[in-house]
Amino acid sequence: MDNNGAKIKFKKKATIGKDQNGGWVFKVVILSIILSAMLYFVSQQILKNVSYMLSVLVLFIIIFIGIIFDIIGVAVTAADEAPFHAMASRKNPASKRAIKLVRNANKVSSLCNDVVGDICGVIAGTTCALIVAKLATLHDFFATALFGVLLSSFAASLMIGGKAAGKTYGMRNSNNIVYKVSLFLNIFPRPKKRVRKS
Repeated sequence: MDNNGAKIKFKKKATIGKDQNGGWVFKVVILSIILSAMLYFVSQQILKNVSYMLSVLVLFIIIFIGIIFDIIGVAVTAADEAPFHAMASRKNPASKRAIKLVRNANKVSSLCNDVVGDICGVIAGTTCALIVAKLATLHDFFATALFGVLLSSFAASLMIGGKAAGKTYGMRNSNNIVYKVSLFLNIFPRPKKRVRKS
């Protein structure tokens, strides 16, 4: 309500239908399950046969991946579509991809932030636990517990701080980031649209 007691109504954006949104949520859930299982399996297999230094390196790579995808997710939601239409008029090959990313910002940000970003956070925590468990077989309880606390605290602060800084960077450089992502995606061929037979 405003100062006069009148109700204030805001219009909802009509870009996403309810059916389309519900279908996307279901796909995200399935994709999350598959990616979580894959990343957990791969990280566990890698950590079994590497040294402690390489294990910590794997942990930092997982955190870095989470931060990068978080930046992309924020950039897509903050990007402006107009500059990419100008690029399209100049036959820029990456412009169509960029426009598609911006128009599907809800899906792209959900995939980057909620799926990949959050999964990386969970896998990073699991990786910390695996490193500490591996260390526990060779050192005493106090040294293992101290290392575990320090490693977990550092990994969490790096993930949180990196994502906080990444969000600011993503919003300030949104169009540039979306364009670079589009250039990368343009390396891969587009799937051909199926033509329905009448």
